[in-house]
Amino acid sequence: QVELVESGGGLVQPGGSLRLSCAASGSIRSIYAMGWYRQAPGKQRELVARITSGGATTYADSVKGRFTISRDNTRNTVSLQMNSVNSEDTAVYYCYGDLTAGFVRGDYWGQGTQVTVSS
Repeated sequence: QVELVESGGGLVQPGGSLRLSCAASGSIRSIYAMGWYRQAPGKQRELVARITSGGATTYADSVKGRFTISRDNTRNTVSLQMNSVNSEDTAVYYCYGDLTAGFVRGDYWGQGTQVTVSS
């Protein structure tokens, strides 16, 4: 059993900052990558940022230079620092982990946390 729990969502003004965090727990053997996806109303879920166990990062073009992903391998946590947010960042943000639980490798997802950018 693996659980990913997000925290830190909420309402933020345009140009403001918000920090999302996610903690993975359970029968985890190895985590290869963790990251964040988001889904806005009427749109497909899209990758926001991803970080591997070695620290390699990938960002969506729309968030480069504004968002920073970080990870604590010892605690199985991943965070997303969101700066200079705008209305297009409004979405439900989902944490995910590419990991092995027991002897099965797969993608595991959190329940999602709402981020709303509005004045």
